[in-house]
Amino acid sequence: MTAPPRIGARAGAGKADADNKGASAACGKGQTAKGRRGGSESGLRGSPAERDAAPGVLVFSFAALGYIPKGQGSQASGLDSMDQGEGKTTHFGFRTVDETAKAGMVHGVFTRVASKYDVMNDVMSGGVHRLWKDAMMDWLAPRPGQRLLDVAGGTGDVAFRFLGRAPGASATVCDMTEQMLVEGRNRAEAEKMGDRLDWVVGDAMALPFADRSFDTYTISFGIRNVTRIHDALAEAYRVLKPGGRLMVLEFSQLPNPMLQKAYDLYSFNVIPVMGQVIAGDRDSYQYLVESIRNFPDQDSFAAMIRAAGFGQVKYRNLTLGVAALHSGWKL
Repeated sequence: MTAPPRIGARAGAGKADADNKGASAACGKGQTAKGRRGGSESGLRGSPAERDAAPGVLVFSFAALGYIPKGQGSQASGLDSMDQGEGKTTHFGFRTVDETAKAGMVHGVFTRVASKYDVMNDVMSGGVHRLWKDAMMDWLAPRPGQRLLDVAGGTGDVAFRFLGRAPGASATVCDMTEQMLVEGRNRAEAEKMGDRLDWVVGDAMALPFADRSFDTYTISFGIRNVTRIHDALAEAYRVLKPGGRLMVLEFSQLPNPMLQKAYDLYSFNVIPVMGQVIAGDRDSYQYLVESIRNFPDQDSFAAMIRAAGFGQVKYRNLTLGVAALHSGWKL
């Protein structure tokens, strides 16, 4: 089968990117593809589709997973149907929706906010999200030669930090929203680290990677948007090597009820307004605030990680519990 392209230069950077045009829409299961990193297997599995992806972004066919995109190409609004979970419901913010509809709705949110995503993160948190990601790296302690999978990695913040601390390491950023990956590849850091960095469109619940492919799995502010969190955790366990580590950075719950109430007042009354002013999109940020309130508290989420098979599960609160880091090991 066709070898997956080597992701390096920024989007639109010329012939190298033109040569890197691959296949289209989300991830699939199938044969392991041969990669160009040292001639070894890349760990990717699935068959290329016919449409060209954004330059330098590797994508796989929906058909291998039984997913049907609502639209065509990069304008597809998400997943229309899926065999598993047919007839079941889940939450989308405070709304109850069909399980089969949520992925497409989340895809739509992040496609709309992609161009302003980094700016909004800085404005909403006063830049504190950068300190949280630094704390994540401090606890993770990246080592040279490790292979990272950053799921829901969006514009690459975590992957850039990981590679900056671990010479000789490599990283794959996997996100279901192609436009988020395009924004990441346009950042200056992507050009500097291009020879160690891949960008892949894929679904956290059905990753397009072979078993035991990665040393480290991270997901930051993304797992609360997954339709079935237990499936995403099972996939994390599958793609990690024995001895590999899971680390999740996510918004959480403040243990002090009065502080939680004050934080909720800020979240529901200020953040959607910021979204309207800065990104021209109040509804997407209203959903993001609501999704935070629906996410399990620290102990409940730690129990979910243990149920997925991970050992030595621990968590650390950040900024009094506004966010939390959860760590687990594949023992």
